[in-house]
Amino acid sequence: MEQCSWRMAAKFQTGNHSMTKRQDLEHHRHSLGEIREIMNSMKTLAFLETRKLTHFLSSQQTVVRSIEDTAADFLSFHPEILPEIDETNQIYLLIGTERGFCGDFNQSLLRHLDSTHPFGEPLLIVVGHKLHTLIENKTDRVTLINGASVVEEVTSVLDKIVQSLSSLQEQYAIPTLYGLYHGNNGGIVAQKLLPSFQQYLLQPPHFPHPPELNLSAANFLLELTEQYLFAALHEILYTSLMAENRNRVAHLEGAVKHLDDKSEELSRQCNALRQEEIIEEIEVILLSSSDPENAFGASN
Repeated sequence: MEQCSWRMAAKFQTGNHSMTKRQDLEHHRHSLGEIREIMNSMKTLAFLETRKLTHFLSSQQTVVRSIEDTAADFLSFHPEILPEIDETNQIYLLIGTERGFCGDFNQSLLRHLDSTHPFGEPLLIVVGHKLHTLIENKTDRVTLINGASVVEEVTSVLDKIVQSLSSLQEQYAIPTLYGLYHGNNGGIVAQKLLPSFQQYLLQPPHFPHPPELNLSAANFLLELTEQYLFAALHEILYTSLMAENRNRVAHLEGAVKHLDDKSEELSRQCNALRQEEIIEEIEVILLSSSDPENAFGASN
């Protein structure tokens, strides 16, 4: 009888331990479920942002191509008006991210910059808080600008970029400006923005007569360059924000899948522990039934 009571007590203690462990796993699984819902909501918002950006980016690309066509026509008749290229003062505009959850988006920009400038330090305009944190202690030749989280913030960011460029131009005369950002195809683009239109220097005319101008050729090129820079910066910011949100969707989708797999594994462990509890409860019942005197005492 004493041996039977001891076995029942041991089973009872084992059952309590199994139940505690199962409750801990259930709590962990519930926490993962809450995190999963947050991440899935973030993924949905990033996807919706790409839908908005599709319209903005398409319209802006049309504007930029139109200006480029005008420049090509104009410069095919006035190639001498283009300024000489001077790479002495290089400014790099790096478009990073304001928020996280987008993989190595920002790190890859810095790797590209380091690979193209292993020994030099160009002037930098760095857009995006997450990129700031990676670069702010590496160089003092940098201007930091908060980036856009949504498409509606792009215009404000652009205004700050233009202000920074104006300030740098006062110090460095006619600088060479490059935009470094993530393109539509997933790769990093290094685009020369200033001096503009150098690719049309030796292009033959496509029309028999030069365009009629109401301005001098020099003033026309100046105004066209200003319009182009404004439009091209818009396009770059939209393109980068599109790539950022696509990266975020992919990154969060992988994270959600990982959480789903982990939750499923925890569910299997909980089910296995619950089965153990049931078996132990059955064994306790069977032990009780084999000792009627102990069962009677327990009932009293």
